[in-house]
Amino acid sequence: MKLQSLKKTDEFSSVFSFRKRLYGEWLIAHVKPNVHTHHRFGLVVSKKIAKLAVDRNYMKRVLRELCRLEQSATNGYDVVFQVRKAFAQADFQRVQREVSFLLMKLQKRATESNPRDT
Repeated sequence: MKLQSLKKTDEFSSVFSFRKRLYGEWLIAHVKPNVHTHHRFGLVVSKKIAKLAVDRNYMKRVLRELCRLEQSATNGYDVVFQVRKAFAQADFQRVQREVSFLLMKLQKRATESNPRDT
């Protein structure tokens, strides 16, 4: 399934201004509930973290694929992943675990704040 992504500056700004964050060693996940039934992802890798465009693009490619694989975990949220620390191919497994952990933490918070009637 194709990954729904945030594209416009206003969409990113609204997620950042909502000020809900989940922190990990490699990433910060900025989170905002959305009105859509689907989830949307955004990725931010600054020049301060990785000077070369090839390194920034590698990190975005990796995160995009990890988000695509984990997209069922975040229904109804806009999530912007901001890279805190540069990572390379050797760190892939740890970054993969962190993305899964952050999205699992988000899902857990969502179910605690909105318990479903059974």
